[in-house]
Amino acid sequence: MTVEDIKEKISQAGFEISDLQAEKLFIYMNFLREWNEHTNLTAITEPEEIVEKHFIDSLQLMRATDCGGDIKLIDVGSGAGFPGVPVKVFCPDIELTILDSANKRLAFLKNLCEKLDIEAELIHMRAEEGGKMPKFREKFDIATARAVAGMNVLSEYCLPFVKNGGVFAALKGPAAEEELKFAEKAIDILGGRAKNIYKTVLQNAGERNILIIEKYKSTNKKYPRHGGTIKKSPL
Repeated sequence: MTVEDIKEKISQAGFEISDLQAEKLFIYMNFLREWNEHTNLTAITEPEEIVEKHFIDSLQLMRATDCGGDIKLIDVGSGAGFPGVPVKVFCPDIELTILDSANKRLAFLKNLCEKLDIEAELIHMRAEEGGKMPKFREKFDIATARAVAGMNVLSEYCLPFVKNGGVFAALKGPAAEEELKFAEKAIDILGGRAKNIYKTVLQNAGERNILIIEKYKSTNKKYPRHGGTIKKSPL
């Protein structure tokens, strides 16, 4: 797949893309495939699938939220950089923080950001630890996560990072509405409320949803709890 192929596919998905952005995604795709040969970062390795299931899927966040200007965005459990890095490529003014608990993934992301010439703060930490730190707690306009955990668990990981008036945007598959209903109690306890569901259908990946949770009050200081407790006894 060439740079022009990537540009065409992103354009067909309805996103304006410059030559420089297409070049960066091309570098990203090849660098991800190269690293994945020795470090397990993703099960999606074919170029066409990377473009659709990683890049285009991640870019939906720009449609579901206000990613313009100098907003502060934290990508929780980012893995190989999704959705944060593709959004940063298209919205260079955002202040991006990437939090992940695995050194191997952060090593990849550090090298990736250098290759793409983008700035991001990389944090080696578990979400429940970061959510209690004054530097990160309720400091972000947007917290986002993709394929990390069920919504009732994920909300406790992410909502503590969101400032009042900000949003938690969870990238989910077809079962998003069911997950949201199951997590309503947890979301309310943590100071959030469901605002919107952004729906889209990708050509080969099928239905995708972004759950938008608005932060309307501060999260009680006892949250997030210890990681083991969050998983064993979801709110």
